[in-house]
Amino acid sequence: MKLILLGAPGAGKGTQAEIISEKYNIPTISTGNIIRAALKNGTEMGLKAKAYIDAGNLVPDDVVIGIIKERLSEKDCENGYILDGFPRTIPQAEALDRMGFAIDAALSIEVADEEIVKRMSGRRVCGKCGASYHTEYKKPERDGICNLCGEDLIIRKDDEPDTVKNRLAVFHDQTEPLKEYYKTSGKLLIVEGQDKVEDTTRLVLTALEKVK
Repeated sequence: MKLILLGAPGAGKGTQAEIISEKYNIPTISTGNIIRAALKNGTEMGLKAKAYIDAGNLVPDDVVIGIIKERLSEKDCENGYILDGFPRTIPQAEALDRMGFAIDAALSIEVADEEIVKRMSGRRVCGKCGASYHTEYKKPERDGICNLCGEDLIIRKDDEPDTVKNRLAVFHDQTEPLKEYYKTSGKLLIVEGQDKVEDTTRLVLTALEKVK
């Protein structure tokens, strides 16, 4: 199965990617992870990306696409893969098609903006050990204190409400049009994200059973 995961930041894509990866025994290809791997391994595209990163600039599409192509050509992708974080725009989707990496489905996990802001702004992380909590869904035993090491919990910059809203605005502007792109080709699957992870998982796996 060759799958693209769509959905706004905070919609729970990462968790579902792990579950799908294990069930179908296919790797999850996260843009951030493979760029870091390309930098570490010193690949041709990794070195190109490093030049932009060292200069404090965004890595341009053609370099990101080159890194994706390198990664999808590896042996562990022969039986399929999950793309999480790519494509983000219509031009990236078109480039993926031109490379000949046909996908079976694009799965969009839908969660209302208000719920995403609530989920992400309630997250708290231990500044020392990295353990994660939530003010509503996963409260620490002592308010503001990590259960594991006793250090103070912090709010990450990415989880501040204004930051979350800005990220959602970018998603709606740049990435959401991909839904129509894949709907046109009959490859779009939509799943409504639920409050409980296991309920979302059940809907996701049911949707994927229809993919041939």
